[in-house]
Amino acid sequence: MSVSELSSALKRTVEDRFGHVRVRGEISGFKRAASGHIYFSLKDENARLDAVMWKGGAARLPFAPEDGLEVVATGKLTTYAGRSNYQIVVESLEVAGEGAMMLLFEKLKARLAAEGLFASERKKKLPPLPRTIGVVTSPTGAVIRDILHRLEDRFPSHVIVWPVLVQGEGAAAQIAKAVNGFSAMPRDGRTPRPDLVIVARGGGSIEDLWAFNEEAVVRAVADCSIPIISAVGHETDTTLCDFAADLRAPTPTAAAEIAVPVRNDLLQRVGQLGLRMSNCIRKRVELAGERLEAQRRLMPRLADLAAPHQQRTDELAERLRQSLRTRVGQAELAFSGPAQILQPRLLVRRLDQGQQRLDSLARLQGSLHPEAPLKRGFARVTDAKGLTVTSREAAIAAGHVNLRFADGEVGAAVDGGRPASPKAPKPAPNQGNLFSE
Repeated sequence: MSVSELSSALKRTVEDRFGHVRVRGEISGFKRAASGHIYFSLKDENARLDAVMWKGGAARLPFAPEDGLEVVATGKLTTYAGRSNYQIVVESLEVAGEGAMMLLFEKLKARLAAEGLFASERKKKLPPLPRTIGVVTSPTGAVIRDILHRLEDRFPSHVIVWPVLVQGEGAAAQIAKAVNGFSAMPRDGRTPRPDLVIVARGGGSIEDLWAFNEEAVVRAVADCSIPIISAVGHETDTTLCDFAADLRAPTPTAAAEIAVPVRNDLLQRVGQLGLRMSNCIRKRVELAGERLEAQRRLMPRLADLAAPHQQRTDELAERLRQSLRTRVGQAELAFSGPAQILQPRLLVRRLDQGQQRLDSLARLQGSLHPEAPLKRGFARVTDAKGLTVTSREAAIAAGHVNLRFADGEVGAAVDGGRPASPKAPKPAPNQGNLFSE
């Protein structure tokens, strides 16, 4: 036989004989390849077995394998001819026993606590009266019915249920997605954003509750922007989700009681506060009234305050009357002399003199008017703008002038040459004085 033939025969024999096995051992040399496959060894005190788990199965693991963890691997044996060894191809992997799971629990708890995920300063204060409550749980279990019933009894609220698996394969991914989904909801969206989130599940074994110990769920709860209550299992059950939440409730029913107050108690409390406020205001008003009355008694009467000013006013009024009489007497003496001058005969004379002066000025105005000489044969020379031409240069510059006579106007062109030789002078008619009537 060739080496390959012998290796193939061994492979068939091993796979036929050990086609389905369950092996218990401690993980050693664990590593995750870039492809998503995981490689490790299972060992006990006397032997060692190589193991491989392909990407699909590794992605469905409900926990994070690590060295030192005791597990039970289910799969089949096969050989690897390239190195002449055999290995188990793991199809499923589970923690071996409660003790091993608690060890894994404590290791993960210590690692996440070191990152500060459980720190008290990260805890958010719960709203006193949430309008909308988001619940992450199974939609078919008794948990959601207990929560809704308790809310209805205490303070009816709007509840949004995000249905998830609470155990088994894929449960952790769904829970983490639900918490992140509530946290990412917009405040002004069509669906109201919860003011409080409750992550809830009924009681069970550590294996049943393991989804709430998964790192993805713990980180989602710790990073949630909405205050969150963890209500997983019974009062004695503890999960890492409890440490990451803002508050842990011993049961889902207790979470509903923590989430909202009793409506009747709240109304009674509001009524008591209203009564206390009314009494407080009434007492303050009464006290203020007493203080005001005490201050009023210490203040002087209005009549006493006004009496000195009233007396002063009377004195000033009397002095004013005397002063007016004195001023009137002085005015009579001052104006008695001018009053003698203002007699009717003297006033008529002054009016006649003024009329005469006014008439003289009117005659002088008429004689000085530019149009007055036109009646005595003179003409007024104006340019095209109607302005009077008073010199030879102005007439030449105008070029064309108007000659205005007493009976109308004529146009004339200006000759800039020498004036015509005068003829024998004739005796000038007697024109008289231009400014005489």
